[in-house]
Amino acid sequence: MVTMSEPTALMLTMTDEHLALQQAVRNFAQKEIVPIAAEFDESGEFPMNTIKKMGEMGLMGIEVPEEYSGAGMDALAYVLTMVEVARADASHSTIVSVNNSLYCHGLMKFGTEEQKQKFLVPVAGGEKIGAYSLTEPMSGSDAGTMESRAVLNEAGTHYIINGRKSWVTSGPVADFLVLFTVTHPEKGRNGITAFMIDAHQPGFIRGKKEPKLGIRASATSEIVYDNYECPVENMLGKPGEGFKIAMTVLDAGRIGIASQALGIAEAAYEASIQYAKERQAFGGPIGQLQMIQQKIADMKTRIEASRLLIYNAVQAKERGKVTGERYTTEASMAKLFASETAMYVTDEAVQIHGGMGYSKELPVERYYRDARITRIYEGTSEVQRMVIARNELGLR
Repeated sequence: MVTMSEPTALMLTMTDEHLALQQAVRNFAQKEIVPIAAEFDESGEFPMNTIKKMGEMGLMGIEVPEEYSGAGMDALAYVLTMVEVARADASHSTIVSVNNSLYCHGLMKFGTEEQKQKFLVPVAGGEKIGAYSLTEPMSGSDAGTMESRAVLNEAGTHYIINGRKSWVTSGPVADFLVLFTVTHPEKGRNGITAFMIDAHQPGFIRGKKEPKLGIRASATSEIVYDNYECPVENMLGKPGEGFKIAMTVLDAGRIGIASQALGIAEAAYEASIQYAKERQAFGGPIGQLQMIQQKIADMKTRIEASRLLIYNAVQAKERGKVTGERYTTEASMAKLFASETAMYVTDEAVQIHGGMGYSKELPVERYYRDARITRIYEGTSEVQRMVIARNELGLR
């Protein structure tokens, strides 16, 4: 007998507080971020001034309680923020995503009170920058193959950390990081442990900054640990819980990247609508041509389907705050579909714009470049399909 799972009804409520936040973020993003996006994309410089301003607005710790200097809002507020920031510039939204979901979320869920006071309060309040460090040069989606090591010293007071991490978003500017490294190599992925890292201590070396195709203003670098001494009280969770913590945090991160992808797609779609109305060809605006209309219809449909999948994941996340249940499948479906939608919509946007879509005079080519990473980080599209299928098949 085959048992069909019951569909989850969407019961999200957009409150006045949500609407006010959405409008405030939209106003800020369009006024403060849009005018500088192309310049920072070209230079690759980290947009510290606007990031600090977003911190003052409470956008760097949206779901963090006010007692820890956060905004004390919910997952829907985070999604709305991510979409509006990404519509203006994907690089800014990447920084917001890492701070909120990969850094603050893990600390809130697994950190001690002392760790929250030291590492969460200044980051959620926007005074400091947080980062998440899981990937290594030879260890990406298969985190169990990482080679970095943390060894407890003879006195039992510090872990001595050695190794190299790669693709650390905000690595060149981060003050604190959540680091995942191996403490018990013989246990495979069950031997991975998480640590809170102060980037301003000896043995923490910032490596080369990555020259990237897109999200260029979101600084990314290698980090080298050379006999870095990490106090035992900075361990996040328990020994061997690192892999579980990393995967739990990625659930939240995938909702953030899905929202980023939606924002990029919306920006490309809105530019395409405007261009289709203004560009004249064959005796009228190109929006009168059926081939253009087909593109517009498909773009709009995929965008709205992405939004519903994201809202479904938000509901699952909020439900999980009460029940403790994971929302892995919902987050993976949202991330998979929204990221591939962003790539589809931006590609069609370039096509609709023709030669001008290929020119840096318009932001469409930047949307196209920025969209590509959403299918890779926080788990590739291939990994998302694997996660969804394994969960549905009951495989672990």
